[in-house]
Amino acid sequence: QVQLVESGGGLVQAGGSLRLSCVASGSIFSIDTMGWYRQTPGNQRELVATITSGGGTNAADSVKGRFTISRDNAKYTVYLEMNSLKPEDTAVYYCNAHNVLGAGFIGMDYWGKGTLVTVSS
Repeated sequence: QVQLVESGGGLVQAGGSLRLSCVASGSIFSIDTMGWYRQTPGNQRELVATITSGGGTNAADSVKGRFTISRDNAKYTVYLEMNSLKPEDTAVYYCNAHNVLGAGFIGMDYWGKGTLVTVSS
């Protein structure tokens, strides 16, 4: 069984910064892609940014230049550095581990329970 635990969410004023962290634990051998998604009430979950085990990144246009994703492969941890935050960044942020290889499983996807980010104007 694999668990993802996010941390670092909270309340911040517009223009401020937050750093989210997500740690994957369990009988993991490797994780192909890790990423962050966000969701607001009544809307679908949307991509924020992803990063492969090789360091390749992808990010939504709305966060490019403000958010930076990084990971520590040895610690199965992914980070999201969020700068110049805007009220429209307010959402629950979810961590995702895609194509996980572990003891007794292959190609699995996992989600964290989410962490709330609130940006006040």
